[in-house]
Amino acid sequence: MKTLYRLGYYFVGLSLGLVIVSFVFSGKKTSCNYGPQARVLANLAKKRVHIEEGLLKEYPTLDSLGFRQLLGKAQVEFDQSTRGIDSCKTYQLNAFWQEQPVQIKLQNCADEVRILQMYPR
Repeated sequence: MKTLYRLGYYFVGLSLGLVIVSFVFSGKKTSCNYGPQARVLANLAKKRVHIEEGLLKEYPTLDSLGFRQLLGKAQVEFDQSTRGIDSCKTYQLNAFWQEQPVQIKLQNCADEVRILQMYPR
């Protein structure tokens, strides 16, 4: 009988804890970006986007909203990126733009992301 009471107390406490945790985290934009890939993409998505003039002529439909959608399925090529710099880090991304595979070279600065090059893979 004591085991049944213990299980009852355990499940009551567990359910109350889950309810409290759900109330605490329901209003916040929380995310768990543990891997370096996810951290870089989340950092890029938060910043203001600056697109070079030449790219706007070549890809007229590319804008900041399109760039954020493009980041959804992008892969960072860390071996072709320069991360050890203090100012602006340069990243190489493999992504899809309008169903076509593209490579993107960009700079991740403190307050903005500059898209330098974008070319088909």
